[in-house]
Amino acid sequence: MKTVEIVGVPMDLGGNRRGVDMGPSAVRYAGLADTLSGIGYRVRDRGNIRVADPDEGRATHEATAAGDARRPRAHNVDEIVRACEELARMVADIVRAGNIPIVLGGDHSVAIGTIAGLDRAGRRAGVVWIDAHGDINTPETSPSGNVHGMPFAVALGLAGDPFPASLRGTTDGTRGVLLGVRDVDEGEKTNITSARVTAITMADIDRIGMAAAVEKAIAVAGRDGPVHLSLDMDALDPNEAPGVGTPVRGGLTYREAQLAMEMLAASGKLGSIEVAEVNPILDAENRTAGLAVELVASALGETIL
Repeated sequence: MKTVEIVGVPMDLGGNRRGVDMGPSAVRYAGLADTLSGIGYRVRDRGNIRVADPDEGRATHEATAAGDARRPRAHNVDEIVRACEELARMVADIVRAGNIPIVLGGDHSVAIGTIAGLDRAGRRAGVVWIDAHGDINTPETSPSGNVHGMPFAVALGLAGDPFPASLRGTTDGTRGVLLGVRDVDEGEKTNITSARVTAITMADIDRIGMAAAVEKAIAVAGRDGPVHLSLDMDALDPNEAPGVGTPVRGGLTYREAQLAMEMLAASGKLGSIEVAEVNPILDAENRTAGLAVELVASALGETIL
């Protein structure tokens, strides 16, 4: 019996909207552990990594005027880095024990720690990054300075300071796939090309179909080793997943997302999963968290028959 180990990272420091820090609780409440146990896994929940709330110590913060040259190009980066270092240690420990890590975000900046942990454990993974956004900005190209738009760039080694070397360059662009993207910044387009990442947009999916798109993604990411699934729930259309941090219309349908998970499971390549950007404040009756549980179960082998 295989063992999955769940780690929550209740962090919303990477974006502008509050609420995704409650994502791990929402996904647990939607029945993740029971669902995975029901399909034959032994489940261990390691609880949450402690993340400081951005309002802690607010009275000591120095006001900074809009446009001030001191405005950071990577907001809240110190605490994000600290949490990601802790997550990397935990993920590495899970992998060395021969188990499957499932990381629950939180905003998508948690991926910096997940992918670094895989690399530290000797399981350098190709990445299938399913997301409406590229998340491949650097502090120099980011229009906002929000770190949840930078984690893939950090993992690929495109981003430098203020991210430490221990978290950078932990996967390879030639084994990286962006799947389902439809909202990409100008600087990200250059970064995708320079990192040699394979980008499969929603327009590509419209043309070639989801099955062909996922076949290509698995072939690229799984070329020389295991695949890590980094799933931002905003990859799905907001009609399917309303409770996300940064919704963008025109996303994946329920069945397209399920097909992607089923194909990843059938490939035998999937070794780790993270789910990011579930925002219960913006959700309807925990629909998005429930969908996340369904998708994780499908990725780990749950089938219709």
